[in-house]
Amino acid sequence: MTTRIPAFRGIPAFTLLAMLGATAFGQAPPAAPAGPDTPGTGPYPALKEADASLPDHVVYRPANIGAMGKQKLGVVAWGNGGCSDDAASTRFHLLELASHGYLVIASGKILSGPGAPPRPAPAAAPNGAPPGPPPGGQPPAGQPRVLPPPKTTAAQLTQAIDWALKENGRAGSPYQGRIDPKAIAVSGFSCGGVQAIATAKDPRVATAVFQNTGLFDAGGNTMPGMDVPKEALKDIHTPVIYILGGEKDIAYKNGMDDFQRINHVPIAVANIEKGHGGTYFDPNGGAAAQVAVAWLQWQLRGDAKAKAMFVGKDCGLCKDPQWKLEKKRIP
Repeated sequence: MTTRIPAFRGIPAFTLLAMLGATAFGQAPPAAPAGPDTPGTGPYPALKEADASLPDHVVYRPANIGAMGKQKLGVVAWGNGGCSDDAASTRFHLLELASHGYLVIASGKILSGPGAPPRPAPAAAPNGAPPGPPPGGQPPAGQPRVLPPPKTTAAQLTQAIDWALKENGRAGSPYQGRIDPKAIAVSGFSCGGVQAIATAKDPRVATAVFQNTGLFDAGGNTMPGMDVPKEALKDIHTPVIYILGGEKDIAYKNGMDDFQRINHVPIAVANIEKGHGGTYFDPNGGAAAQVAVAWLQWQLRGDAKAKAMFVGKDCGLCKDPQWKLEKKRIP
């Protein structure tokens, strides 16, 4: 079966594909399926909550931090799909990470699932026209396509790290002395993954997990907030993994190009044929969440079992038929 892209007079094919890709990256992802939050499969059942001392973020953490004993929390600053402000849109995935002893901080607010406010009805368009873009999703003739700015920014990932480290030292904080300042990661989905790439240069970051994402070539992006140049890849100073959805993933080409360009740090790319939506909405974040956890456990805690998922010719992912693993500077 051949998929045909409608012709747009006067727009070169490569430009059109870039526009479509940027639009897909910038679309807010669907909310996680209805139902209760799940505590994750790790040893520390997790919850999500808003914290008044960190506006415009949502915290995912072990419900009983004291149960962790001497084990300290790692920190994961997370960018949402579409750079949206729904910090609960991938809640199953984030709760799974938190259940393994991580303080996961997502940009935005709880806008879906338990704890979300009612969604307002869409505003009516003037002159009785239906709400939404012009018919066909294209601007009027002669006017350039303008995408709205993202609802979150890369700076919010930095704010999350700042807050976590401040809480680690603040007297009376539930996190006082509970956070390992050497175990900090950035991560994100799609447009949020671009935010994570932009933040990965932070010297406090020890590793990164970029999911269903990748940077556009110069001139290939039309969405504000995603104008991170390929040169930013040179600023990555830690081991990094890309988790992609195979060739059907709209981010596949960009992510694989990033992988080819990064040669100065240990890097892996793991593909699973799930498309751009990945496994975020599977129970406990599905297979991709397990790979993300294993990478964090290896990179931030030196876990030998997690390391075996990635290292050696007979590594766990190497033998798993649903995954295709490629790596550089990793045995």
